[in-house]
Amino acid sequence: MNIQKTVNGTTLTVKLEGRLDTTTSPKLEEELRGSVGGMTCLVMDFEKLEYISSAGLRVLLAMQKIMNRQGEMRIKNVSETVMEVFEITGFSDILTIE
Repeated sequence: MNIQKTVNGTTLTVKLEGRLDTTTSPKLEEELRGSVGGMTCLVMDFEKLEYISSAGLRVLLAMQKIMNRQGEMRIKNVSETVMEVFEITGFSDILTIE
C-alpha cells in the first residue's frame, strides 16, 4: 500500500493506494498517529484504495475518535467495493463520507 500525505494549514490529506489489511494497517496507523497532532481536519482520499479489511476499519475508528476531539475526519472518493464494506459494517453511519 502506498501512503501519500499532504498538509495544507491544519488540514492533513492522506491518499491511499492498494489494500488496507492486516499487513498494511499498522503502517497506516503509525503514519497517521505521527501526523495528526495540531490538525483540525483529516481527509482520507480512497480513490485508489482497492480493499479494506477489519484491521483497516479499526484504524479508521481509532482515527475518528482522535479527530472527534480535535476537529473532523472526512473520507472521499470511496469505491463501490469499499463502500459496501462500510455499509455492511455500519461504518457508513459513523464516518463522514463524501
